Amino acid sequence: MTTTLGTASAAPGEIDTGRLDVGETRDGSPFGLPVAVINGENPGKTLYMQAASDGDELNGVGVVRRVVPRLDPAEISGTILVVGIVNYHGFQVAGHRNPIDDTKMNRAYPGNEAGTSSERIAHATFEAASRADLILDLHQGSTSRMIDEVRVRCGTRHRLHEECLELAKVFNCGYVLDQKGPNGQLARTAPDEGIPTIDPELGGCVGWDETSIETGVAGVFNVLRYYDFLEGGVDLEAQTRAAGFEQYGSPAGGLVTFRTDLGEAVGRGDVLFEVTTPFGEPKAEVTANSDGIFWRTRRLPQVATGEYVCSVGTDVDHY
Repeated sequence: MTTTLGTASAAPGEIDTGRLDVGETRDGSPFGLPVAVINGENPGKTLYMQAASDGDELNGVGVVRRVVPRLDPAEISGTILVVGIVNYHGFQVAGHRNPIDDTKMNRAYPGNEAGTSSERIAHATFEAASRADLILDLHQGSTSRMIDEVRVRCGTRHRLHEECLELAKVFNCGYVLDQKGPNGQLARTAPDEGIPTIDPELGGCVGWDETSIETGVAGVFNVLRYYDFLEGGVDLEAQTRAAGFEQYGSPAGGLVTFRTDLGEAVGRGDVLFEVTTPFGEPKAEVTANSDGIFWRTRRLPQVATGEYVCSVGTDVDHY
């Protein structure tokens, strides 16, 4: 059966790209999101994948750009639907939020067909995602420094929690944040429709992070093999899971030096960072309040009093 997404249309054994119409720009010109349909030669499940719902999170776009050309419909069972860039307006200006309505796109799901710019885009992409059996919503830590992780956002009491957690394990970033997300996130909303969904956060940088992109590519192919879109097995590796975050701000203004590396285990009382003057004179030293994993940091060293510096993943286990 032929599968369509926007103007992309593919019969079994075919691949096509096109645009998903979501409105008009400020000069009245129509615009659409770049989409792809890979319709496998054999029947099977449907996977939906999207990137850049936050317009400056580019690593997901890098994953899509590398995955799609490697997909041969003759080797695929099932269908793969891809939206390569969700936050059209944010992507154009390399901004995190949609500048048309100053909205973070990943707080707008399931959207509204007659709503704001972000709600209309969320509605159109959520309709596409709702056709799937599995959803990958590719993100990154924007301009922060961050480990590669996968986020399970439905909450531990959700009926689909175990399925989402299994999907996160298959993606195999090594680290999982298992914490209920804010309203309006795709990975929070889609499980309510019965669709296991994860939010891979592929590192954090300015521009492209080649290592994180390759991690994402490997994760997508793990999912394709494990769920029988492609032939081949996947060895499930133990993941380090955190159920919470502790965020640390600076008690003084100055320049930050980190004393712990990303991904390292920290114990209560371990030094996370120190703050000095521009002349290297010590001003403050900040230690961990709890045991955990050093998860995320600011990118630039200069801080004001009370400004965010880093995060530690807490309530850690392995599964």
